[in-house]
Amino acid sequence: MNISLNAEPTMQASIDRSCPVCRGSDPVSLWSKAGMCYMRCGHCTMVYANPVPETFVTGQFYQDRTQDFYLSATKLTADYDPVRFQREWRLFRSWVSPGRVLDVGCSTGGFLRGLIPLGFEVLGQDVSTGALQQAERVGIRVTHTPFLELSGYGDSFDAVTFWAVLEHVMEPHAFLAHAHRLLRPGGMCMVLVPNLHSLAIRLLGARYRYVMPEHINFFSPRSLRTMVESTGEWEVKHLGSMHFNPVVLLQDMWRGGHCVPDSERAGLLKRTNRWKKHPALGLLRWGYRCLESLLNTQVAGDNLTVVLQKK
Repeated sequence: MNISLNAEPTMQASIDRSCPVCRGSDPVSLWSKAGMCYMRCGHCTMVYANPVPETFVTGQFYQDRTQDFYLSATKLTADYDPVRFQREWRLFRSWVSPGRVLDVGCSTGGFLRGLIPLGFEVLGQDVSTGALQQAERVGIRVTHTPFLELSGYGDSFDAVTFWAVLEHVMEPHAFLAHAHRLLRPGGMCMVLVPNLHSLAIRLLGARYRYVMPEHINFFSPRSLRTMVESTGEWEVKHLGSMHFNPVVLLQDMWRGGHCVPDSERAGLLKRTNRWKKHPALGLLRWGYRCLESLLNTQVAGDNLTVVLQKK
C-alpha cells in the first residue's frame, strides 16, 4: 500500500540506502509524507525512509532547530520537570546501579540531571551544540565529539542510553556497535524508539503525527530484535513498550496527516507533565495506567524499549 499525505518533493541533496537492519534490497513502498518516502523491507519487515535528506545525516537539521525547539522556554520547562522522565528512570534504575553513564542524544540533559543526585557519574552527547551548552548550564558534563568518533574512554561505561535516537540515524547498527566498545564487560545499553506496531500506527499509519520527516527508522519488535541479535554481541534482557498518549491518538484520528509544529510538540510535553501531577485527575490517571499496562502486554505502546547486556 502506498499512502501519500502532505507529500512535497524535497529539493535538497539526499542519500540513498538499503535496509538499515538486514541490508535487504527488495523493499516495497509503504508511505509518503512531507516529501519523505518510507519503504518496508521484504525480508525483515523494517520500515525506513529512503532516500534521506543530507541535512539529517550531517546533523545540520538539528542544529537549525535548536533555538526554536530545544531551547524554547516551553520545551525546557517540560524537560526539567521531575515527572518528565519517570518511566525512563524507573526502567534504567531497575537494571543499572550507580556508575558511569553515557546518554547519547542527551539534548538539554533532562534525563541525566535526574541521575546525578542518585550517585551516577554522567556524560551527555548530542549533535546540537546549543542543547549541549544548555545541559552544561544545569551541571551536566558533556562532549561535543560525534558519537561514532568518541574515543579515549576505553570500555569504561556501566551504561549507554539511546532515548529516542536510533530512529534518527542512517546506521543504527554502527551506533550499537560503538556502544558495545564503550561499555565494560556486562555493561548495559538501553534503547527507546517509536514502535511500528503501536496502537496509534496500527490505526492511523502515516496519519500519526510522529511519522515525521526526521524519524527515518521505524522498528517493530521483530526488526529491533533482529538487528540486536545479528551481531551476537548482546544478550537481550528485556524487550517491551512504554508510553501511550490517548489525547494524541484522538486528535490525529480527527485531524491527522499533517506534521505537527515543534511549538505544538513542546506544548504537549508541558501539558502532559501537568496532567501527571494534577491532584483532581487521580482516578483518570489510574484508568490511563491500566490501559497503558494492557497495551504493553501486547508490546503495543507508543515506543519500544530494549535492555541489552554486553556479552
